[in-house]
Amino acid sequence: MPILYICIGVALLLLLMVVFKLNAFISLIVVSLIVGILEGMSPNETVASITSGLGETLGSLVLVLGFGSMLGKLMADSGGAQRIATTLIKAFGRKRVQLAAVLTAFIVGIALFFETGVVVLIPLVFTIAAEASVPVLYIGMPVIAALITMHGFVPPHPGPTAVAGIYHASLGKTLLYGVLIAIPAVIISGPLYTKLFKKEELEIEIPKALFRPKHFKENEMPGFGISVFTALIPVILIAFQALTEILMPNSVLSPTAEFLGNPGIALLIAVIVAIYTFGLKRGKKMPELMNSVAESISGVAMILLIIAGGGAFKQVLIDSHVDQYVANLMEGSTMSPLILAWLIAAILRIVLGSATVAGLTAAGIASPLVASAHVSPELMVLATGAGSMTFSHVNDAGFWIYKEFFNLSIGKTIKTWSVMVTIASLVGLAGVLLINLIEA
Repeated sequence: MPILYICIGVALLLLLMVVFKLNAFISLIVVSLIVGILEGMSPNETVASITSGLGETLGSLVLVLGFGSMLGKLMADSGGAQRIATTLIKAFGRKRVQLAAVLTAFIVGIALFFETGVVVLIPLVFTIAAEASVPVLYIGMPVIAALITMHGFVPPHPGPTAVAGIYHASLGKTLLYGVLIAIPAVIISGPLYTKLFKKEELEIEIPKALFRPKHFKENEMPGFGISVFTALIPVILIAFQALTEILMPNSVLSPTAEFLGNPGIALLIAVIVAIYTFGLKRGKKMPELMNSVAESISGVAMILLIIAGGGAFKQVLIDSHVDQYVANLMEGSTMSPLILAWLIAAILRIVLGSATVAGLTAAGIASPLVASAHVSPELMVLATGAGSMTFSHVNDAGFWIYKEFFNLSIGKTIKTWSVMVTIASLVGLAGVLLINLIEA
């Protein structure tokens, strides 16, 4: 019955949003209330769960989305994004501009959490698409594919790192295998998948609050070096924290690295630097720069609420212990440990929406099999991570981040985002099984 109630909730959400055109945030809260009560929670417990989900989601994302949107707006309004885009187009050529964008996202995705990577790269995606005269999703889908795949497979991202701890896997070996598996997963789910769409299907109307295209003259733009450096400050700081954690754990640098590598702090530092490099240094006055900052926040206000609504729905599902119901169904299986870990994580991901919860729960169930089946713990981490990426939909905050930033309908989001992450998940599982076959 718990799974049936979730299906009813998802169907109701689609009805409210698609048929009745109700605002996504209102729809998510209404459905969260109904599903929580159907799952056996009292009305007051359901409200508490919704409040907790809202707070937890906003608490982790307000700084990231807020400062990230400020950085993106300053970069776009100064011509910095156009400078990076035109330079990449010249270096790679218009025919290979998608490759340039994917390589950028792949490198950025190693260090940045998915949400941070999205807000940092979205202005660049819009600008590259405009400069190269290609559909936005032709660039956007591969970039998002790279970010979400790295987030699901590669330490130091929270999911793979936490799961590695449960399986007692080597972070270094997990990182190496994760990058190897991520390469084909990104290529197939990103650039190759976009080839199945007609050009007009990849066209979108860019939200004016997020991006107002303006073509800058050569002398109006900052240099390529300073533009890239400013944009990559969050990547540099978060990568510094990750390398310190892996290579020098518990060293004297650890507290400083942890502080500077916090995504919110890293983006705050980048915004402060951008105010100078993209603004004051180029003769702009502080009031003009603060207008850009204010406009950027108004552009993401509703996006924040909608993402928080997705977090509330997810929290209701977790607090009603649906994960335990699924875990009990899967116990005692004689399936291959790698496939079992992927399957449990995939089912929990579809049911709960949270990739991290799905991964951790699946790892807790499958961890005893590592010793008994003599399977590589690193491959178990990656199988679990791949499963936790499967078919993200309306109960996942990532679904709403992608939908709102690209201004898509629910149907088009499922067709692009949900299918794309599922392709990456399946390719990831295939990569795990291939490496396991080679190691055997």
